[in-house]
Amino acid sequence: MASPKRVSSVPSRVRRIDQARTMFIQTETTPNEDSLKFIPGVPVMGEGTAEFLDTKSALKSPLAIRLMGIEGVTGVFYGPDFVTVSKDSETPWSVIKPEVYAMLMEHFSSGEPLFRSEEDRESAGPQDTRILDTDSETVAMIKELLETRVRPAIMEDGGDIEYRNFTDEGIVQLKLKGSCRGCSSSTVTLKSGIERMLMHYIPEVKGVQEVLDQEEEIALSEFEKLEQRLAKEHGHEKKDSR
Repeated sequence: MASPKRVSSVPSRVRRIDQARTMFIQTETTPNEDSLKFIPGVPVMGEGTAEFLDTKSALKSPLAIRLMGIEGVTGVFYGPDFVTVSKDSETPWSVIKPEVYAMLMEHFSSGEPLFRSEEDRESAGPQDTRILDTDSETVAMIKELLETRVRPAIMEDGGDIEYRNFTDEGIVQLKLKGSCRGCSSSTVTLKSGIERMLMHYIPEVKGVQEVLDQEEEIALSEFEKLEQRLAKEHGHEKKDSR
């Protein structure tokens, strides 16, 4: 009579701890000093991208809502195999990085889904380069180039682009995401890289323009007003000290 097989029952918590010990999360700098690319060594989105700039949008993803809760973090971006975390300029990475490491380690070793539902996942990722029946031949070519040539290169730097519009004047309007958002070199990326390539392959394209969402325009306007007010106050202080 064959002896019964022994079934090893390792508690799931022990397995998770063991997985966390073997997980090695790499970081890569980006052109934006306030954004870091974290590479957990396992698929993140697999396909597509998703970006979270506030707690409301981050509610779709348990990991994003935890990362957005770290003091100083201003944005979370999911790529196919990486997570880009952006922060404000006042908080040093030495304060933020340990918390990000711990949360990424915990999430990816737990097997917890990235999104609360499949619907949340589908709505979080951009559908901007999907070619539609209503697209003109020019727009279809623009979308194909953005998807196959531009997007992979920008993702190397922890960011992404989103197609918004092709105007009657021949201007391609794009939104920058992830580490590209607010980056000082983003203008160079748009003009020297994307614009030059699109104009080379598609004669109808006359230029490329960055666009902002309404909330971003309001935030930028308020920030500029604050900078002007601080500059005036600083000027008055100088006069008073004379």
